[in-house]
Amino acid sequence: MAEEEFIQTPKGMHDLTPEDCAYFYRIENACRRLAKDYRFDRIDFPILENALLFKKGTGANTDIVEKQMYTLRTKSGEVLALRPEGTPSVVRFYLEHGARTWPQPVKLWYWGPFFRYEKAQAGRYRQFHQFGFEIIGGGDAALDAQVINLFYRLLAELKIKNLVVEINSIGRPGERETYQKVLVKQLKKSESELCVDCRRRLARNPLRILDCKEPACQEIVGQLPHVVDYLSDECRQHFQEVLELLGELNIPYRLNPHLVRGLDYYTRTVFEIVQSDDEEKKALVGGGRYDGLVELLGAPPAPAVGAAAGIERIVSAMKSSGHRVVYREKPEVFIAQLGPAAKKEAIKIFEELRQRGVKVAEAFGRNSLNAQLKRADRLGVKYTVIIGQKEALDGTITLKTMSTGQQRFVKRSQAVSLIKKRL
Repeated sequence: MAEEEFIQTPKGMHDLTPEDCAYFYRIENACRRLAKDYRFDRIDFPILENALLFKKGTGANTDIVEKQMYTLRTKSGEVLALRPEGTPSVVRFYLEHGARTWPQPVKLWYWGPFFRYEKAQAGRYRQFHQFGFEIIGGGDAALDAQVINLFYRLLAELKIKNLVVEINSIGRPGERETYQKVLVKQLKKSESELCVDCRRRLARNPLRILDCKEPACQEIVGQLPHVVDYLSDECRQHFQEVLELLGELNIPYRLNPHLVRGLDYYTRTVFEIVQSDDEEKKALVGGGRYDGLVELLGAPPAPAVGAAAGIERIVSAMKSSGHRVVYREKPEVFIAQLGPAAKKEAIKIFEELRQRGVKVAEAFGRNSLNAQLKRADRLGVKYTVIIGQKEALDGTITLKTMSTGQQRFVKRSQAVSLIKKRL
């Protein structure tokens, strides 16, 4: 088949290479350690959910639901969606599994693939991976700070440089409604200068205009009043406590009065953790408090706070910060063999060395001893075990020290212990 006829990945989807997977493992291991330290329990939920979960939870007027959600209709007529984000699924899990009866607050974390029909471009995929940490059943400002601290420490542990927390408070729904009226009144004066999307948002979801990245819209947004000026005393006090706690934790932050996040369920604290340098700003983590989501999904209200991080973005940030992950450990011993009987013995020695914790390599698919020895040399192993037909019959092996070229015969019964001792 000609190369141009190969079936390739769908647009916006991507493969994970062995190197990519090594970075993913490194990040997941850091998540597991911090989850254990902060006492978060791991959950997994279906890739396919009822589409109504996201229409009610994420918000019918959000870009995610309006433009980006993959949906399908089953043979029975049920409308399902490939999950575009994790928080509504976590809350659905919390309600469906009776977690309201567990000791509160409930701390949960997740990891996996998500899907959004976005414009395909470098670093932005239609299938992407996220992990998230969520706390449901607690309204204290200390929990907001703990979530931010957990993500900040995790990114720092991954040696990502130039991190800063951008933070804002958007208050409760009543306060936002008052602010939105002021916002709409001001924006109406410049409506013709807004981008097409923001003119649509002006009627349906004006807060989202604050998050627009179009230069013309950003210039208009820069002249608008700030939502924090419309907070109640209670919400202002909550926000002040969060900032004070971040200060106590020595976490660098800056107030971003135009940060609103693009999801309808957020209340009070919203934040992003960005990698910021002279050229650009990359958001790695986004989240906030969502005190109304449990009630929105049909249960008595329960305060909650959480965040999610894009794994592909974190991998890119790790690389730009100079953090390299070795995806294939260097072997210590190579097994070379020649002949059917030798190959059988070589496979057994390989397994015995592996079980003793020795990093071992082989080329069982090759029959040329010279080719195998060249490979052992390229791998930089300390020792090569050579087994030919004679060694297989005599019950011996040849052990070659690669640094000196010295070879010695060793009894097969003593070979594994001797190699382990030398290493």
